[in-house]
Amino acid sequence: MKPILLQGHERSITQIKYNREGDLLFTVAKDPIVNVWYSVNGERLGTYMGHTGAVWCVDADWDTKHVLTGSADNSCRLWDCETDSNEPYMRIPCNDSKITSAVWGPLGECIIAGHEGGELNQYSAKSGEVLVNVKEHSRQINDIQLSRDMTMFVTASKDNTAKLFDSTTLEHQKTFRTERPVNSAALSPNYDHVVLGGGQEAMDVTTTSTRIGKFEARFFHLAFEEEFGRVKGHFGPINSVAFHPDGKSYSSGGEDGYVRIHYFDPQYFEFEFEA
Repeated sequence: MKPILLQGHERSITQIKYNREGDLLFTVAKDPIVNVWYSVNGERLGTYMGHTGAVWCVDADWDTKHVLTGSADNSCRLWDCETDSNEPYMRIPCNDSKITSAVWGPLGECIIAGHEGGELNQYSAKSGEVLVNVKEHSRQINDIQLSRDMTMFVTASKDNTAKLFDSTTLEHQKTFRTERPVNSAALSPNYDHVVLGGGQEAMDVTTTSTRIGKFEARFFHLAFEEEFGRVKGHFGPINSVAFHPDGKSYSSGGEDGYVRIHYFDPQYFEFEFEA
């Protein structure tokens, strides 16, 4: 699979995210920029500049009318996509444990956030109050992504695991284990597949080869929790992965500053997992 390369950030990519229709791709990085791309050809459509430091996460709600971002100042910002304003209409601060990942919950009624200490919080999108709190990870949660039907979500953590949860109750369902920190995880919209991206800590990259650093995207079966494939490409840790909503491709963003859009070969759709 030959990727399309996008380069619109001056520092390392922290997260990439498709909207529900799959025509838009949002990217954020350790620079204070949120880029919006046309996913078919990689054309940049717009930029949000309302941050003063690194942006850790981004997500569009179900109808792409609102976008949330999580930033280095330990807060979530909510933006109105139907205006040209570079100022958010709401800000949710968190004083207990730094917000490191966040997504819109089902139908945009709540926000699910992951924290530096491994906690998960469900916040009201109207008031910002905490509705549900759980802790299933022992270290920082790097990423959260919902399933296509919004009933489940997957987390990625520095504790070397990705985990599946119920999106309403936050009840833990499945665990996908690796030998390195997991920076990002995404659920296929068409198959019982999970893709994980990660590798070693970014600070150790210059002293380690690509092979030893485990910089491949890794595919697991959702029900059996077993790995069945890997894809190479980045020259450093993969910081973010995302399936296209049609399930025919996925994208990865890395510490090298590049975003790669990978279209699956025909063999992927013919593959049958043997338990």
